[in-house]
Amino acid sequence: QTLYIHNLCNRLSIRVSLYALPTKTTEIMLMQEQGTKMYVDSILKTHERVVQVKLCLLQNQPEGVQLSVKEHTEAHYKARFKARPELEELMAKINQ
Repeated sequence: QTLYIHNLCNRLSIRVSLYALPTKTTEIMLMQEQGTKMYVDSILKTHERVVQVKLCLLQNQPEGVQLSVKEHTEAHYKARFKARPELEELMAKINQ
């Protein structure tokens, strides 16, 4: 994907720098059914790449605004809506 992003930015004349962060290793531990001894079940390695976009996108960005590009999740969608505690209370009463 990093190569795809790099090629896309080149086609759009957007200057970018690419670099890799150190690989992170996470051991997944499991406990035996009988007893308290744990053992390593698997090892996960995660690789993170950073695509640093030169100031072309940020030239007209207002002060106090921060640009962040992330994969969209359900949590991002839900964060758009204002909390309505009174409605949630009524819904809880109906569902009882």
